[in-house]
Amino acid sequence: MDRRSFIAKSTLATAALGLPAFAEASPLGKAEHCISIWLGGGMSQLDTFDAKPTRGDGKKPGCYYDIIETAIPGVTFCEHLPRLAKLAGRLVPVRSVNHTVIDEHAAAVNRMHTGRPVSGSVTYPSLGSIISHCRGPVAEGVPPYVLIGYPSATRGPGFLGPKAGYVYLTDTESGPAGLTRAAGITDERQARREALLGELRADFVKANPDNKLVRDYDDALGEGFKLQRGDFMKAFDLKGEPGALRSDYGDEFGQRCLLARRLVQRGVRFVEVGFNLNFVNGAGWDTHNGAQVEQHGLIQRLDQGVAALIADLEKERLLEKTLILISTEFGRPAAFDGGGGRGHYGKAFTCVMAGGGLRTGQAVGTTDALAQKIEAEPCSVPDLFATVVAAMGIKPSKNMMDGERPVPVTDKGVAVGKLFV
Repeated sequence: MDRRSFIAKSTLATAALGLPAFAEASPLGKAEHCISIWLGGGMSQLDTFDAKPTRGDGKKPGCYYDIIETAIPGVTFCEHLPRLAKLAGRLVPVRSVNHTVIDEHAAAVNRMHTGRPVSGSVTYPSLGSIISHCRGPVAEGVPPYVLIGYPSATRGPGFLGPKAGYVYLTDTESGPAGLTRAAGITDERQARREALLGELRADFVKANPDNKLVRDYDDALGEGFKLQRGDFMKAFDLKGEPGALRSDYGDEFGQRCLLARRLVQRGVRFVEVGFNLNFVNGAGWDTHNGAQVEQHGLIQRLDQGVAALIADLEKERLLEKTLILISTEFGRPAAFDGGGGRGHYGKAFTCVMAGGGLRTGQAVGTTDALAQKIEAEPCSVPDLFATVVAAMGIKPSKNMMDGERPVPVTDKGVAVGKLFV
């Protein structure tokens, strides 16, 4: 039997058994890092990266802004994304992402972080933890996964355990609070504390020889001390960057993007950048009612920060090996609610990728005149995950182990083949 016949028969057998037909031969990329830009609340695809000529005014359905051409023929953005429109040759707008979670933010956030529905029996790992687990650290003394935002189980390692967890921070310049010494703690005093704790740790691990959770937490604690003593904390000294560059990045969101570049340079594998900690503008991207009127401020900040990040990574020769992912929990409908804002919409929305060695300068998926109905190239959340992990050199069908049970990296996701050279 030749190879082609074997593959055909194997595929038919797999289908007959009801097993997931993963594309084992799907292309793999060579990206070394991933920066995930998280837009909490639900970014309107129609008002940003899938902008349409039909204008809406708070009552009549349609795009809230004028549209502009981009460097991708036939692809239009809203008028408040001029920098990214010019850089669209480095982008891949995926305009056909879809899922079935509508009314519950938490469930949708979980779906877009883990690639799976919430389960009552399994706590699935996040994308950051999956990549960290599968690829490991890039360099010694650097964590594989950093979260610039607040900790949550949705962003965590799930059944992979603490080794695949994150280091998190909420203050860009001070860095992770858990790795910062309290004032007045000298090197000598710190050494005495670590020595005493080391004895207690060793005794506890010895008393629980068969407890993997205890061993994992002890390992994670040891890694924390290494990070505290090493070069990692220097990444948070943004004042070391030229003033003009910091100005190019813009406000606090932009500074988080700059920090993400510095972390990647030091070898962090995966960085999530939360756009709006605490929803300081009142609503974040959850543009119900009057929040719609102020949405342009968010879009402008996104445009400035991400455009600066792309240009900076390119200048530092990091863009080809750093995948950028802009994602959100769902989109918004074309129609407006009673207060002039938009509700939730999961049947068609947009995520954007950039760099990472992908074949950029093209879009995935097309939608109708109001960006509500997918007309071509639907991309499920598992397919989006498969594309990201494949770009990072990980087979979408690779198994992780939940105890003795194998769990595939993606939920039957298939990478978008045309994005790989």
